[in-house]
Amino acid sequence: MTKKIELYKSNSLIDYQVATRYMESRADSIHKGDENELIWLLEHPPIYTAGSSAKKEELLIESEIPVYQTPRGGKFTYHGPGQRIIYVMLDLRRFNKDIRLFIETLEDILINTMDAFDIEVYPKRERIGLWIKKNKEEEKIGAIGLKVKKWISLHGIAININPDMQYFDGIIPCGISEFGVTCLNNIDPNISLNRFDQKFLENFELKIEKLITIDNLILSERI
Repeated sequence: MTKKIELYKSNSLIDYQVATRYMESRADSIHKGDENELIWLLEHPPIYTAGSSAKKEELLIESEIPVYQTPRGGKFTYHGPGQRIIYVMLDLRRFNKDIRLFIETLEDILINTMDAFDIEVYPKRERIGLWIKKNKEEEKIGAIGLKVKKWISLHGIAININPDMQYFDGIIPCGISEFGVTCLNNIDPNISLNRFDQKFLENFELKIEKLITIDNLILSERI
């Protein structure tokens, strides 16, 4: 691959619809060879998103926050401040167009990231997402939800660092009612978004490729 992977980190909350429109446009440009691949770190204002297999009854309350349909796979989830969103716009030719290999690579990066904090997480194929065992109970701490367009990935990773966990009570997260949801600060209050980002990016570069940090994304041109 001759393309480079750019890194951008947003320091303000990014509207979900603005972000998805940007991703769609950027993916087209990556496919055409006009722009580099991109890793985008951000947070959204409080929202629920419904993936392609979400069911209406999995939204448990009349929501006071926006609910958006999204083309990624999966069911309902919550996004909001304190949750690290990592949008991954990569050319899957890096992974021989093997989507399972791509997902497993992202899982490995996240497992190694958590290991840096002495936290053991693991994927569950039958339940989707990243899980942790706490007092013999399994709880979900993050998820991977992707769309692939012309072999370019869109959407990506959501990891609960220190979000307002009450919002998860308004949905059946990822369609799984028998297990809880947790966040990193429930395990170690000293893990900040910045500390998580540092370890994630280190492991990403070890596993895939060195990133080129950019100063700005011009979102308005994509709307």
